Amino acid sequence: MQQTQYLIVGASHAALAAVQAIRMHDPVGSVTVVSKDDALPYSPTVLPYVVSGRSDPTGVFLRDDAYFSKHQVNYVKGAAVTGIAAAGKRVSLSSGEEIAYEKLLLATGAAPLLPPIPGLNAVDYHVLRSLNDAVKLRQALGEAHHAVVLGAGLVGMHAAENLSKAGAQVTVVEMQPTVLAGYFDRDAAAIIEDVFAAKGVTLKMNNKVVKLSPRNKTGAVVSLADAQQLDADLLLVSAGVAPVMDYLNGSGAKIDKGILVDDNMHTSAEDIWAAGDVAQARDFFGAGQDGAKIINGILPDAVEQGKIAGMAMAGDPALKGYPGGVPLNTYTFFGQQAISVGSQNQGVVVALEIDRVQRRYLKIVMQDNRLTGIFGINVAFDPGVMWELILRRIDLSAVREKFLADPQRTARLLMSRTWR
Repeated sequence: MQQTQYLIVGASHAALAAVQAIRMHDPVGSVTVVSKDDALPYSPTVLPYVVSGRSDPTGVFLRDDAYFSKHQVNYVKGAAVTGIAAAGKRVSLSSGEEIAYEKLLLATGAAPLLPPIPGLNAVDYHVLRSLNDAVKLRQALGEAHHAVVLGAGLVGMHAAENLSKAGAQVTVVEMQPTVLAGYFDRDAAAIIEDVFAAKGVTLKMNNKVVKLSPRNKTGAVVSLADAQQLDADLLLVSAGVAPVMDYLNGSGAKIDKGILVDDNMHTSAEDIWAAGDVAQARDFFGAGQDGAKIINGILPDAVEQGKIAGMAMAGDPALKGYPGGVPLNTYTFFGQQAISVGSQNQGVVVALEIDRVQRRYLKIVMQDNRLTGIFGINVAFDPGVMWELILRRIDLSAVREKFLADPQRTARLLMSRTWR
């Protein structure tokens, strides 16, 4: 049986941040990283660009073999975790092997959520969560004439754009009244919807699929709640994701929607941590101060959580606890850019600009002169800087009017003066 001091299950942003944090404090302890993918580490955020052809699937990797060799990391490809024996500190893999560990980090991410639609298992469909998924969808683009996308979240809208650019007639079906409902309000969503409609994409909001039936050799006949039927030679299911936790029996780790962790990313099980899309951690905005925790599946949070977990595992005295999850998403579509940072519900709207004709939108939300949310379409501001303003609870009283008039310039000045 293989043995390692630090075992990291998963190989994306949270896992790699943990490796870096461990090596900063412990340059010699044995580290093993296990990935279910038969590939080097990559970011899920690159998948839409693989589908579009802008990124070569052989050139999207976050680390190469030389990196793992240099940092003395044993990288194991193509092996999913199937079970954890916490008492014996062993992990079972799909390859049939076992690995004994001293410290374990679970960074297994999330998998596509398949809705309970009658007939789904009887038709051909695509999902988009892995590099293999992206390659398969890319290959299918050229033969697609009528495509149906189930779900108007980020994955679904990215896919709809790429399918449209490839020449397919695209229909998006969404149960919510607007696209990207988790990130933008109705006014902002309307601008995004206008752009898609102008490009020939049909959006069926407030609707849902009630049945799927086989269609010839590929695709499906899609039956909607409003009695319409859509003929699809390509069907993409993008109804959200769920944390991968099917291996947790016997681990002793408490779960809710994800694996519950404290501010050091430690689970309820001894010597087991979790980070990234699988971890359910503190909500920065308090969730009503009832101790509720959230899954904040964004790249910056995955990096931060992985760093904290790695530092905790290695016993780094410089460790600082997780401040809580703050949503951040950037979305580029048909040459336009939309940005969503923070919460729309924590505070008061202090600035609101809506220009549907010019496709411009800006909303700023504050509480006690501290930024709690900023949302824009085709408006220049740095999402990372705004994210830090919220996390650091920066008092904007002295520059409030300047910030409202020019958030990007004012935030950059604040950053240059105070973040040294």
